[in-house]
Order: sequence, then structure tokens, then C-alpha cells
Amino acid sequence: MEENLLPEQTNDNDRIIQVNIEEQMKTAYIDYSMSVIVGRALPDVRDGFKPVHRRVLYGMNELGNNSNKPYKKAARVVGEVMGKYHPHGDSAIYDTLVRMGQDWVMRHVLVDKQGNFGTQDGDPPAAMRYTEVRLDKFAEAMLEDIEKETVDFQLNFDDSLKEPIVLPTRIPQLLVNGSSGIAVGMATNMMPHNLGESVDGCVAYIENKEITAEELTKYVKAPDFPTGGVIYGMDGVKQGLLTGRGRVVLRGKCHTETKASGREQIIITAVPYQVNRDSLTDRIGQLVNEKVLEGVAYVNNESTNREGTRIVVDLKRDAIANVVINQLFKYTELQTSYGINNVALVKGRPKILNIRDLISEFVEFRMEVVTRRAQYDLRKARERAHILQGYLIALDHLDEVIRLIRSSSTPDIAKDNLINAGWGLDEIQAKAILELRLQRLTGMERDKIKEEFEGLMKLIASLEELLGSETLRYELIKKELLEIKEKFGSERKTAIQYLADEMRIEDLIEEEDVVITISHLGYIKRTSATEYRQQRRGGRGAIGSKTRQEDFVEHLFVGSTHDTLMFFTQKGRCYWLKVYEIPEGEKQGKGRAIQNLIQIPPDDKVKAIINVKNFEDKAYNESHYIILCTRKGIIKKTYLEDFSRPRANGVNAITINEGDELIEARLTDGNSEIMMAVKSGRAIRFPESKVRPTGRGAIGVGGIEVDDEKDEVIGMICANKGETEKTVLVVSEKGFGKRTSVDEYRITNRGGKGVKTINITEKTGTLVGILDVSEKEDLIITCKSGITLRTPISNIKEAGRATQGVILIRIDNGDAIAAVSKIEEQEIIEKPEETTGEPEQNTNDEPNESTDDQSETTNNS
Repeated sequence: MEENLLPEQTNDNDRIIQVNIEEQMKTAYIDYSMSVIVGRALPDVRDGFKPVHRRVLYGMNELGNNSNKPYKKAARVVGEVMGKYHPHGDSAIYDTLVRMGQDWVMRHVLVDKQGNFGTQDGDPPAAMRYTEVRLDKFAEAMLEDIEKETVDFQLNFDDSLKEPIVLPTRIPQLLVNGSSGIAVGMATNMMPHNLGESVDGCVAYIENKEITAEELTKYVKAPDFPTGGVIYGMDGVKQGLLTGRGRVVLRGKCHTETKASGREQIIITAVPYQVNRDSLTDRIGQLVNEKVLEGVAYVNNESTNREGTRIVVDLKRDAIANVVINQLFKYTELQTSYGINNVALVKGRPKILNIRDLISEFVEFRMEVVTRRAQYDLRKARERAHILQGYLIALDHLDEVIRLIRSSSTPDIAKDNLINAGWGLDEIQAKAILELRLQRLTGMERDKIKEEFEGLMKLIASLEELLGSETLRYELIKKELLEIKEKFGSERKTAIQYLADEMRIEDLIEEEDVVITISHLGYIKRTSATEYRQQRRGGRGAIGSKTRQEDFVEHLFVGSTHDTLMFFTQKGRCYWLKVYEIPEGEKQGKGRAIQNLIQIPPDDKVKAIINVKNFEDKAYNESHYIILCTRKGIIKKTYLEDFSRPRANGVNAITINEGDELIEARLTDGNSEIMMAVKSGRAIRFPESKVRPTGRGAIGVGGIEVDDEKDEVIGMICANKGETEKTVLVVSEKGFGKRTSVDEYRITNRGGKGVKTINITEKTGTLVGILDVSEKEDLIITCKSGITLRTPISNIKEAGRATQGVILIRIDNGDAIAAVSKIEEQEIIEKPEETTGEPEQNTNDEPNESTDDQSETTNNS
């Protein structure tokens, strides 16, 4: 092998550099890809243009091809741009020029066209030697102030001329007209938006720099396509606005008409963006031939450039128009989807941008333009004022100036004599005086010079004030934006249609306070709080709920229609229900069974209910906890955030061991003290911090020691530290009870035996309930036989921890207390109906409250 090698060329080796071909290919391809990304495919976030668009508009501006001048041949513009700024094919430049003049492609056209520029049916434009163009007024707003050093310039491809790096646009062009392009390894597809909405979004950002993308979607609602149509569904659109990536589903607009013969027609008056009308018509005909569209007899494209889109679909006599329309949406481009991919160049680097990024980048660019423009105007004003000041000095010494100039042999000597005359003139002023025309020496012209000088001094003062205040510059940007909206703004062309599952029902339901009542047997209803009035404790009260004979109101609380109720069942499941989803019951109605509203299995039962104001407040969710307690002494603590995503079938709140069940759930802020009581008469008190938070699927930890299989936890309370008005109420199964101060229970570690909370004897029976109560509340006791008692808490005396308490209710032989609950006594009492003034008769099965605060017992069985 070595013999076949050519002898070394020593002279050539000096010029050969050995490189790794893999590294060389990588470097070369990266350089190429960056050149495509920056110089061809992606728009700049500031003016929203790719280089070719920017060069075409700048070239037309330099050519004097303005909106108030005659049209010029498109070929003239293409030649100007290609020869000076854009050394690429003429067809590429002409295609760009054509697109900027097509009103079905651009939401706001940039080129005012004359001649055949093609059609929406896919017909090509005429050759550039036939068509004529000039700048549109909309495009001129993007070139305004370019001569005032508002943007940086760079050398063109042959270093013979300068071109702008970016245009000083007054319009958020990237939002308004969008952009699309395929680079190397990335692409952009930005939708057009409504100018008025875009300006409103910019103004909102100027007024509040901390505004979020979510809040900006109230102003910039959705894309607005030049061809109209209907945006079908907003989930993908909102995703695009909030993240920069999303999806728009766009439908054409159509309606039905009936011909004189009685047959129906579907008239399509708008097709989705970038859909070819002839292609759509051909596709419909093809589907008819393939027997996919059974109900269509004939289709024809009757669209014209003057009248707009009109595609007529004739239906067969037995066809149903709505069915055919849905088939058109399904099988043709009458429904089209577009991927939103907001990629643009930010400081020369490609970046994905959401709506806030797009607006903030544009506004900050406008701030730079306005600042540079003010600096330029200030400099020019000062230069002019300086010369005028020299004129005024010369006019004050006119005779001496004329004599001095006449006595000088050359202009340079005259200039030096003026500078050295002692009037304070410098070289610039002296030169300007020498160039002064004699007509400026007349009295009228002298007054004009003084007037101009005074005007310039005011301008200089206002420009200095503008440059010294960022607030004033933002106000100026806002004013100029609103002028643009006034001049060029238009109504939305594209309608928005929300899908059924996207409608936030909260937005349709007025937020108001309601009273929610839940009975012992699980019947729930809500009633407007306006139906209730406050009444002093001890008042007569009124009928609240008509319940079954063995039922009673167990929970009653006030919530908002926008609140969420969390239901915890004995098997450890959690279900959610919005308050507005609870049926509104009549004043004396019993309500509906909870099982009919949430998907609870027949063998499960709701044990606890928690009301949450707002799951969307993440900070609140992460600082609050759900405390769960089971019959076997297990305690569990989970972040409220873990329950913030409701599901229809519910979720596991705690894993329940065999033979155990959930008995209580409480919402805490992490600083409570937990008390648990067992059937045998013991209770434990420990800080909530002793229970570490765990996930929803966890089992929990020991809260109190349960002695044997017959013993069990009967309840749990969570008391806030330092809360003095609350006391601990315990009730035994044979009707004994008492209130005790929380402080009598010493704080211990969790998992212990606890201390005696009531003296359990054969006379008292086992412990059945523990509640944290205040004197403003009532106690409701229900017995196994159906007897219920409602008595004020204030009637129950406080007693020591180890006592057996007092008799709360006398129990018949063989009967026992089944459950105890509390309710705010007379806190909200139903407003009596205006009748003849006679006292209201109680016709329900619940006991009346006695007016002398004495408890009353009724046998409902």
C-alpha cells in the first residue's frame, strides 16, 4: 500500500492544514443554519419582519415610492431591492412584494397594488413588468422617523450602501400580520391578530408592567384572520397565547338558503385562512363522486374579487343541511387547524414567545426608538438654535457686520474677523452669517428669526423634559399607539366559538352568598342568603328544612356560589362539588340526596364536609392542610394542593386498613392543636406539627393508642392555638355531657394513651362524641330511636376533665345517643314571609326552639 502513495509535495504541504472532517462539517453546518435562521427564515421580534420584507419596504421608501406618489412598476422596485440590498432571485423578491399586497394573506396590507396580483382561488399574479405598486399608509407608519437615527444601520452586501437592521415601526407588526418560515432545525408559525386588540394589550402593559400573560388574554383574545371564519374552540388558542405553542381550529362561515323550488342550499361565505377556494370546491365534488357526501347534488364556486367568497352547495331534496355541514367540516378544508409556534429573534437569538413577551419586547423597542428620536430632535434643535442665536447677534450689530465683511479681502478673513469682533460668535455661527441671504435682513424676516428661536427654545425644554422622564416617554408611546388604532383599526373579522367543555360556568353564574344545609341522612340544598335575616339569640326562629321524620339538619353554613365543597367518605375517598351545582331548594324543601350529585358507591357514606373558597390560589393551597382521622386512631396530614384538581370519580384521600374507616376531616393552616377522643373516655392533645405532611395515597401515622378491638376513636377536633372562647364538649351514649377548657388537657406527643376526658361508668355509658364549641352555637343530639334535641351550648356548664358531667337528655331504656353535631344557634334565621301578621305555625317534623332558652325534646318516631 505504501508503495502506491504519491511522493510528498513539500511545497504544497506548507499550505495544507490538517482538519478533522467531522468537526469541520459540524462547524460549517452550524454557520449555515445560523445564517438561515437570522438572515432568511425568522422574523425579528421588534418590527416583525424578515430581512427580505424589511429590504423591500426600505427600498421602496428610498425610491420615493410613497402612498402620495404615483405607482411604480413592480419590476422597478424588484430591481432596486435586488441591486442594492437583497442579492437573491428576482422571483423571490417579487413573490414577497405580491404577498404584502394580497388582502387575503395579510391582515393589514403593506403594499398598495395596481394590476393582477392573483386571487384567493390560487390564480397566479401577472408578471412584474405589468403590475404596479407603492407603499401603503400602514407601511409608512413602520418607516416613520427612520431618518432620525432611531435605529442602527449596517452595510449592505457589497459595502457600498447602508440598510437598517430593523425598522422603527409604530405598529406591533409581528402580532398584527404574523409570520411563518422554516429554518434549519426550527420553524415559526405566528398567527395574525386584530390591530385594535393588539394596541389595547400594549397599552395595558404600559399601564401595568407586572401584568401577566393570562391577564393580557382579556385584551388580545385570539387570532384574527384576514379571510374571517370562526375559531372553533379556545383551549389551543389560549395555550398558544400563554406559552407560545398551541393550536387553532378554524372553520369557514356558512348558512342555508331555500331556493324557489323548495330545495336547500348551503352558502359558504368565508373559507379558512390560506385555503384555496377552487381546491375546496373540487374536494367537495370529489367526495360527492366517492359517495362520501350523500346529500349534495351540485357545488359551484361563484366567488369574485369584488363580491368576495361565495361557494354554493345544492342539496338533494331529502338531505338535512346540518348533517351535510358537519360532514363538510369533517372531510374538507372547511375546517382546518394551524399550529401556533411563536418563534422570533430576540437580540439575534431564536426564542419561543408568549403574548406577554411579544408585547413587552415591542413596547421596550418603542421606548428605545422614542428616546433616540428625542435625542436626535434635541441635538438638531440645539444646532439650529445656535445658528439663530448667531443671526440675532448679527442683526443687533448689523452695520458693523456689513462694514467688517466689506473690508475683508477673502471669506476666510471675514469669518476670522467676525469671530474676533468680540460679540461671542463661534466658527459655525460666523460661517452661517456669511451665507445669510440679504432678504433675511428685512424687518419681517428678523421677526421670523426671533419667533423661530423662541419656538426652538420651547421645543428644547419639552424634549429635555421628555428625556428626563420615563413616565412621559411611556405616555407618548401610548398616545402614538392609540393614534395608530384610531387611524387603521378595524372590527374583528374572525368570530370565536367556545366549545361546551370550555365554558367556565363560574363566568355565567353570579357570585352570591348562599346558605347550604345538609341533613343527617345526606340531603343537601342551597338557599339564597337574602332569604335569611339575622335574629337575636333566643328568638322564635322559623322553618328551615322539611326533613324526613328520623332526619335533622346536621350541617348549616354560608358559602359563595363559586366555592367548592369537599366530601370525605368513610372509605377514605374525596369528592368535589361546586356550590352552584347544588340544587336550589325551596324554603321548606328537604333537598336532594348527595348520592345523586356525586358518584359515591352505595356502600360508602359521607363522613365530613369541607368548604374551600378558591383552589386557584396556589399559595393558599400550599399553606393549608387536610387533617384526616380514622376509627382505629390513625391521623394523616396532606397539603390542600394535593386536592386542588377535582375529578369526577373522586380520589383516594387516605389508604384505609381493613376493619378501619374515616370518621373526620378538618382544614387547618398548619398551626392547630389536634385532639382525639376514644370510646373508653380518653383524649389526647398534641400539636399539628407532630404530624408530617404525606401524599394522598399514604396510610398515615398513629394519633392515639386504641386499647382493644372494642375501643375506637369517636371524633377529632382541631383547635387554633390561643383560642380562648372555644371549649371541648364531650357526650356519652346515655345522655351525659360537659364542657371543659382546652388547657386542662396537657400537650403530649402523638401516639400516646392520652388522659381521661370523662369519667365513664355504667350510668354514663361509653363516649360517643367530642366537639369544639362556643357559646354562640347549639348542640343537636340524635338518638338511635329518632329522638332529636337542640339545646344552646351556653346551657351546658363547664366541669373538670375527670367528672362525668350533667344530663343533657334523658334516654329511655334500650335507647342511646347515635350522633352529636353543632350548629350556629340563630346566626342565620329565615326571613318570615309577609302574610297577615299572624304568628307562623311550625308544620314540620323538627322541634321548635323554646323562647326561654330551655331545651325541648320531641319524639319524632
